[in-house]
Formats: sequence, C-alpha cells, structure tokens
Amino acid sequence: MPRSSYPCDRRHLSGVPGGPYHWGMSTWRIGALLVVGALACNLDVGGTTFVPPPPPAPPALQLVAQGLTSPLYLTAPPGDTTRQFIVQQDGRIRVVRNDTLLTTPFLDIRTLVTYGGERGLLGLAFHPNYKVNGWFYVYYTDLGGNIRILRLTVSAGDPNVADPTTGDTVLAVAHSTYNNHNGGMVVFGPDGYLYTGLGDGGGGGDPLGNGQNKHALLGKILRLDVDHGSPYTIPGTNPFVGDTSARAEIWDYGLRNPWRFSFDRSNGYLYIADVGQDLYEEVDVEPTGGVGRVNYGWNVMEGMHCYNATTCNTAGLTLPVLEYTHTNGQCAIIGGYVYRGKRVPALAGMYLYADLCVGWVHSFEYVFGRVGNQLDWSTQLFTGTNVSSFGEDGRGELYIINLGGNVYRMVPGT
Repeated sequence: MPRSSYPCDRRHLSGVPGGPYHWGMSTWRIGALLVVGALACNLDVGGTTFVPPPPPAPPALQLVAQGLTSPLYLTAPPGDTTRQFIVQQDGRIRVVRNDTLLTTPFLDIRTLVTYGGERGLLGLAFHPNYKVNGWFYVYYTDLGGNIRILRLTVSAGDPNVADPTTGDTVLAVAHSTYNNHNGGMVVFGPDGYLYTGLGDGGGGGDPLGNGQNKHALLGKILRLDVDHGSPYTIPGTNPFVGDTSARAEIWDYGLRNPWRFSFDRSNGYLYIADVGQDLYEEVDVEPTGGVGRVNYGWNVMEGMHCYNATTCNTAGLTLPVLEYTHTNGQCAIIGGYVYRGKRVPALAGMYLYADLCVGWVHSFEYVFGRVGNQLDWSTQLFTGTNVSSFGEDGRGELYIINLGGNVYRMVPGT
C-alpha cells in the first residue's frame, strides 16, 4: 500500500485559523478534524483517492423584516416552523409568516406599557402546550415603571391575533426608583417551568443592594410553575423552598441585568449574558442537572474581578466562564443561543453573542467545563451597532435583531 505524502499543512486539518492546535478547541472536535484532515491530504488507498468534502459555508445574513419600531426579541411557538413573532419595545408584537411581515399586530398593549430607554415591552414566551391552550407570556414595564409578566391567550378566530382582554397578571415587581436594569427575558426551560430574569433595580453599582439580597426578587433569575395554581406556584425543587432567608421563587442570584439568557436545545445548559457596570461584560453557564442557588457575584464582583475591593469576599461565588472589557467602544453584552439549527453547519454547537455598542458577533464552544474555539463572525454577521437581541425560530435557526428596525436570519454564505 502506498504511503501518503501529506503535502498539506496542519491548518488544513482543522478548518479554523490556527489548525487543530488552535487554543481552546474541544478535544472531540480535534479528533474528528484530524481524521477529516488525513483524508484532506488525498490519501491514496488501493488506487482510490479520497477527496475531502468542502468546508462548511460561513454564515451570512438574510433580511427578514424591516421598518419595525425598536424590535427587541424574536421567538416562535413550539413546533411552529412558518411564523416568527417579533417583540417591539413600544408594546406591539408583530408576526412574520413565510417571510412576510403581517400588517396587523399579534398583540398591541401600548396603552399598558412605559416605553423609552430600557423600558417597554421586553420579552415573550409561548407555553410549551401553546398549540392546545393558546397561552403566551409577555414581560413589560407598566405605566408605573414596575415589572409585570402577563399571561394572554390567542384569539379563537385568528391564530395571528391575540385576545388582549384575556390578560392575567402572573408577576408584578416594584421597580420605580430608577428606570434602568429592568431585565426582560422570559422563557420556558426544558423542565417546563417558566424562567424570568430581573435586573437589580437600576442605578450605578446596585445602590439598592438587590443583587445579594435574597429577600428581593430583583437581580435574580426566578423559576415559576404556571401550570398548577394561580397565578403560579413554587416548584418543589426550587433551591430556597422552606428557607426563610430567601424568596422561594429564586433560582439564581447575584445578577446585575440578565437582559438575555437561553437554554441549549441539545443539553439544557443555561447560558446567561449579564450586562456589566463600567469595565466587564460576562457570560455564565449553568449545566443541566444543577439545583440552582448559584450566586453569580454581583455586586461583590464585576465579571471575574472585585467590584468593591474593601468588601470583596469571593467565598461561595460562581465566576463567569467568559468576560470581555469595555475597550474599543464595547459597552453591553447581548446574549444569544447555542446554534442547533441545520442550515449553517459552520455554527454548530457554538454560543453566539454580540455587543450593543460596536455590533460585532462572537462565538465560543463550551465543552468539558471550559470555553474554547472562540471565533469572530463580525465580517459575516455585522448588522451595524445597536444589536438588541438574538432570536430562535421553531427550527432552531438563529436571527439577529437590530434596534434600528431590521431583523436578519443567519443563512449559509458563499
């Protein structure tokens, strides 16, 4: 059998800059790519030449909708592969059906919403059994500036229009001292419970002390059972059930403003992008099977660093898996998703995130408890500054939302 001459260099074995020894690349990916790389060298076995498959196409952007009013989020009902629902900060939810933006809003609650700055209609989640019960949940700041989660129902006659008279308050939290750090994410976890992220109540440095105050709901991720009892009950497995030192709704605490967080469709890991103060932005990862009760450190820590050195006791704190600094105009992290779609294999398994002020899009893989394979997709996925959110549709495909009014889908490039 003739020997291979291996004429190609090691960069050919990885498909990413730096080759298979690119720092931080996960072990499983190295192994797989070494095998592919061997074939890439046109190994001649028994007269047959193995020609490598072409590398996956890099991602690109496809404009899905434009002319929206401060869009902040995109999602879809479970199993719905033809529609995307876009949250507008002004209090309306718009529908894109088969890539056409419908004229009539799905929901219009502008008369209930305080809109401006960091306030407005901020989040949307469809119940896992939406196809049967028609329930969905919105997160907004009400006319008093307080946080409110409302459950509504789709109309009986038109699946593209909700019934605004069905509104039932699930949660109301006072938030009127400052107008920022309102949180805004609401999503059902793999366990069927409703998770929501509340900011620390605003002001620089958490002046109200909510991040570390377990008697307060601000500065927390909450976990609620909305299927048993009205407006909700506490899941029996919540970490502070029976603990008089904390509110039983709390799942995790020590957060500043978890504007966007998400669960990995594949393994259920929770990725939290917590917006920082003046110096550091962070991503936290909580593996499946955790029991909550995680203290992510704010306002003792900002990122991996002591925020107040005179009172910095790090015992019991969980540090982020990734941070970046406020250099070159960077200012606020916009959390995304781990890509589990089918259209863009180049992004498979990567967590994507962005920065509000500079508009870049980066990704990393979290494997075996560590971050690796950090990549910059800014050239391929740049939408300008003011990236407000990512979105995920019913197929697991990802979108980027720009506050200026445009929504883009990630597609294969050329």
